[in-house]
Amino acid sequence: MARDMQITFDCADPAALAAFWAEALGYQVQGPPGNFESWEQALDAMGVPPEHRNDASAVVDPEGSRPRLFFQRVPEPKQVKNRVHIDVRAAPGLEGDERMAALEKEAERLAAYGATRLSRHEPAPPLGAGHLVMADPEGNEFCLD
Repeated sequence: MARDMQITFDCADPAALAAFWAEALGYQVQGPPGNFESWEQALDAMGVPPEHRNDASAVVDPEGSRPRLFFQRVPEPKQVKNRVHIDVRAAPGLEGDERMAALEKEAERLAAYGATRLSRHEPAPPLGAGHLVMADPEGNEFCLD
């Protein structure tokens, strides 16, 4: 039986990281529950104190087919390389120089939202198509491929 899933990020600033990943993946920040017009209204009604209003955030695929990403505040900073990471498919169907140019263009776009470029891996046929290793604003590694 298939199961629904979400990907969870431990982070220092859930709202900011959610905004970055919404931009990177074409997702949207998840709207407030019920009939609330805003998260502020919902959190007020739930009695959440101001100092806890950025304890969590989530982004969702507007079409509802890809996994939800959940961001939760934790006290400790990221310390080591991720063992699991997201590959952002930024150049589907492209090869060689055209592929790498598309990846570079996406890397520049995401850098404007706080991403950092870590390394470039050139195409190595027959199995390696080439990719860029990036980090999100809190240092979580991901690949543009």
